[in-house]
Formats: sequence, structure tokens, C-alpha cells
Amino acid sequence: MKFYDVSMTIEEGMQVYKNKPEKQPRFANLANHPQNHLHETQLTMEMHCGTHIDMPLHMIPGGDVLDSFDIRTMLSRCKVFDMTGLAEPKITAEDLRGLEIREGDFLLFKTTNSLVETFVDDFVYLETSGAAYLKEKGIKGVGIDGLGIERAQKDHSTHIQLLEDGIVILEGLRLKEVPPGEYRLMALPLKIRSVEGAPVRAVLVEGDLLELFA
Repeated sequence: MKFYDVSMTIEEGMQVYKNKPEKQPRFANLANHPQNHLHETQLTMEMHCGTHIDMPLHMIPGGDVLDSFDIRTMLSRCKVFDMTGLAEPKITAEDLRGLEIREGDFLLFKTTNSLVETFVDDFVYLETSGAAYLKEKGIKGVGIDGLGIERAQKDHSTHIQLLEDGIVILEGLRLKEVPPGEYRLMALPLKIRSVEGAPVRAVLVEGDLLELFA
């Protein structure tokens, strides 16, 4: 059995979307040893910082929020596909047609995004035709190793096509050390009321999941 932690570390100076300072997590010390006889830290961060899921409200007015989410979706078999050899930094329907994708699959795309630790403007993303193809195939969820599943789409068509069909979006994965193949995914979001997304601790297990608890 192999175990992969595919989550980003939440820390000051971490990679954030478009390098926007307001997206950086902020840590504040509330109490110290020995003055307070304890240590407490306050963390301020947005819901789309680091590895996280998107809910429909993120892009669809009146869309579902985290309260309605079935967390069993994030306890799932999944497939990791190696997309590091793309000719262009986008995943299109043509790129996906040769892959074995079945209805109900949860797919994770490993791209060159996983090879860099800083945000780059030309990150690999899922292009509109790719999103339409996955929607047509009836997948359950899709994850990518970029902080956005789309790039420079004013109409947010990739997000909307997926979210309006109930397809879970998982962003900010770290897949550099993960070979392509089938795994068990565990990526449970924090339980936060009425929000459009949430951070997750995402792990992949290759082999018998029950061995984790032996």
C-alpha cells in the first residue's frame, strides 16, 4: 500500500491565484508561552486558498453551498491521468478522447503545474471543450494541480459547465510524486455553513484502504 499527501501546505508566502496579496493566508499569534501558559494562533484565509473544492455558488447565482454537499463524494475511487506531455497548456476534448473515462469516474489531472512551486500565468487548465466532454461522459468529479481549473475565461464556462451538472471541482492538488493509475481519494472539506467552497486535506491511497487502519 502507498499513501500520497496531495495537498498544498498552508503557509505565509505560499502559491496563491494570480499572486494576489489579498489571497495570502494570514497568521496571528493570540497567546504565547510562558506569558499565557498556552499557545494559540489565528488563521485568516479565503475558501479558495490552497487545495480546495468549489461549490456551484462560486460561479452560479443561487447555486448550492457546502451545506448541501454529500461528503461521500470525496471518499471515492479515482483515476490519475498524466497530462504533462500536452502540446499546449490546456486540456481539450481532443486530449481526453483517448483516455478511458467512464460514467461516475472521479478524475485527477497531473500536469506541469505540479512541477512548479510558484504561480505562473500560463498554467495548464481545462479548456471549455474538455469540460463539455467530461460533462457528456457523466463523471462525478474532476481535480487539477492548478489553483484554477479555468484560465482567462470571462464567462467562466469551464466552471459553469461542470458545476451546473453537479460535478465536483477539486483545485490546487500536488501530484508531482504520484504515478498515473487508480487510487482511493480522501479529500474532506471543513464543515462550514453557507460557503461556496472550502479547503480540504487531500490524500491518495494505492491499495487496500483498510490497511491504513490496521
